[in-house]
Amino acid sequence: MNNNPWKTLIIKEVYENRWLRITHREVVNPAGNPGIYGVVHFKNTAIGVVPLDEELNTWLVGQFRYALNEYTWEIPEGGAPLGTSSLEAAQRELLEETGITAQRWTKILDVHTSNSVTDEYGMAFVAQDLSFGEAMPEETEQLQVRKLPFAEVFEMVMNGDITDSLSMVAIMKVKLLLDAGNL
Repeated sequence: MNNNPWKTLIIKEVYENRWLRITHREVVNPAGNPGIYGVVHFKNTAIGVVPLDEELNTWLVGQFRYALNEYTWEIPEGGAPLGTSSLEAAQRELLEETGITAQRWTKILDVHTSNSVTDEYGMAFVAQDLSFGEAMPEETEQLQVRKLPFAEVFEMVMNGDITDSLSMVAIMKVKLLLDAGNL
């Protein structure tokens, strides 16, 4: 079923900054009744990278997430402005956050992170054939970088130590690809 059962009557922008725009909408819902809907529109594609070395180690980034008011462990992540290269953004984010560059890149997934209230779209890559340099985090990032066996990182997802959705999905997909011999 591809027909949209919602009817949009009015769209009013209520907030905007350089990363997102929020709109309030007057709608007619699928039952035919009037209603409201709030939508968060992201101006970047969410990008995640799972770096893997020959011994199946990977790198996580720890940082305090302001919106959650807690410290989290994640794969290296960032954003690609809409209309720009997602691969180039992935390469930039991996270098900025960890100091790692890679010769081989594989796109492993596309994801909608919270499709009930946002249009945020993301993708994740595996980076292999790694070289190491110095991290160059942005001024908003106070990062801790950890090198861990991939198997341990997968267990962190399974036991709830990693809760970031893009990280979880990417790590689980890498586990499936590794188990199938496809990486």
